[in-house]
Amino acid sequence: MAVNLITIGIGLLIAFAGNSLLFEIHNEGTYHTFFDGNAPSEKMMAFKNWLFGIIGATIVGFHTLIVYIAKYPFARKEKWARNAIALAMTTWFILDSSLSFYYGADFNVYFINIPSFTLIMLPVLLTWRCFTSNHDKNAML
Repeated sequence: MAVNLITIGIGLLIAFAGNSLLFEIHNEGTYHTFFDGNAPSEKMMAFKNWLFGIIGATIVGFHTLIVYIAKYPFARKEKWARNAIALAMTTWFILDSSLSFYYGADFNVYFINIPSFTLIMLPVLLTWRCFTSNHDKNAML
């Protein structure tokens, strides 16, 4: 819960303060990888800010959902909730990391993906065997 609540705050910062000192390492990595170490043009910076805005909004929405799942069905040890979090995080991690490596943005994997995945999945993995089967035959197993 705590990690996801913090991540919601980070998502808001990404959306509204993506050029602040808080994201200097990430921004420098972006400039180095995609702009030969130079700051992007004004138009490219507007494009980057728009991308950060929608990425931040997506992070907020996704982690709000995870908080809700963690607070209610995950806390009740409903198997589908555990599986939903695990599948969503693993899918995100594989896709985001693969694309980051493909485009040479390794810094994103090391500074964002691995820490986020580890912090969120650790409680899922540590409690894996505590979950019971659902009575609903249509629920994700």
